Amino acid sequence: MTTVDARRAAPPLPVTARRSPAGPVLAVLWAGAAAVVTLWWADTGAVVAAAGWLTGAGRIAGLLCGYACAVLVGLLARVPLLEHRVGSDRVARWHAMAGRYTVCLLLLHIALVLAGYAAQDRASLWHETVTVVLDYPDMLKASAGTVILFAVGITSARAVRRRTSHEFWYYVHLLTYAAVFLAFFHQLTLGDEFHGKPVATALWYALYLGAAALVLWFRVLAPVRLNRRHRLRVESVHREAPGVYSVVVRGRRLTELGARPGQFFRWRFLGAGMGWTSTPYSLSAPARPDRLRITVKALGDHSAAVASLRPGVRVWAEGPYGSLTADRATGHRSLLIAAGVGVTPLRALFETLPGEVTLLYRARRAEDLALGQELEAIARWRGARVLYALNGPGGERPDISAESLRATFPALAGHDVYLCGPHGFARDVYEALRAAGVPDRRIHHESFEL
Repeated sequence: MTTVDARRAAPPLPVTARRSPAGPVLAVLWAGAAAVVTLWWADTGAVVAAAGWLTGAGRIAGLLCGYACAVLVGLLARVPLLEHRVGSDRVARWHAMAGRYTVCLLLLHIALVLAGYAAQDRASLWHETVTVVLDYPDMLKASAGTVILFAVGITSARAVRRRTSHEFWYYVHLLTYAAVFLAFFHQLTLGDEFHGKPVATALWYALYLGAAALVLWFRVLAPVRLNRRHRLRVESVHREAPGVYSVVVRGRRLTELGARPGQFFRWRFLGAGMGWTSTPYSLSAPARPDRLRITVKALGDHSAAVASLRPGVRVWAEGPYGSLTADRATGHRSLLIAAGVGVTPLRALFETLPGEVTLLYRARRAEDLALGQELEAIARWRGARVLYALNGPGGERPDISAESLRATFPALAGHDVYLCGPHGFARDVYEALRAAGVPDRRIHHESFEL
């Protein structure tokens, strides 16, 4: 490792520890699921024979699936409380997990209800399926929603996502809204739990309308207000390293956004063939009153096209999102570990985190060190350290193990560690940090690998 060391004595500054509301949020979600099961229990008398057991189990699965659909939509809404406090990565994981539960519950609902109806009518499963789809009210719409939801689930599988573009996945994923809308009506027309029960029906409407209101406000109205107010445009594009470019975006009264170092926005560049996809990029410098800056590495169609942006292109932004901020710190010493373009949010934190700060930057070659001159200037200005972990002359990878980390940072267990980089790198370093004695509460990381 090479180092630029300009450390001076830094006075301790007060730091507020962040208390995540993840536990209470999960408790509310599980309480909602329990209430749904109670709804079935209150409406169900004696369950007899195989047909009754199959149909009852199918009704439970259907109610839970309907509840999970509303949760899915709510988690898609990008509610600031969840995005900032719980963390965008955790919310994304909750959404992915809820999606898997929803598809599984949907499969169970279909299989169990059809099997129960077939047993009750003494008919074949195929005959019962055709009858239910064609003759039952609202079932054609529900069937269309089911097909869409299965398509979303298939394209969200990790093996499929690796073989498709982000743009394709993004637009298929948006069809979740259509699937939920189409499937909603049969729940009320065919659900015994809602027949003649105005309170239960009103609560179910409130659940879905509440989720829809969150999406309308935070994904439509709030972004419209943001972009009308701040009028963002590309000011300039600069090459930072091979395949890495910084984009400076100019706007009005940008301090009102409340964007903090370590956070990100979702960006659309309009009129440049890039407006169809919303892509997350972190701020690579603290927000200024009239400028924001992102730094992007060409990893896909959207990011590769960033280099071709021209001054004056209109920008549509949503955010800020993310919780990889100074609020996570629990002490006055911080170690930032970055790899590749993962340096972008940590560069902003490196400039602004209070106390004693060190940045460890992993890259293959010296020419791949994006923003290197800025990092060294910040280190000299604030009395911090920058260490580089580069491949050796023969391509040997540097040692970032628990032993080397302890040797380089003797008081490592007392540091807050901010970690950002490719998923495999972040996973390995996370395990090395834990083995080196850093408690989990001091390791701060946001990842979007689902």
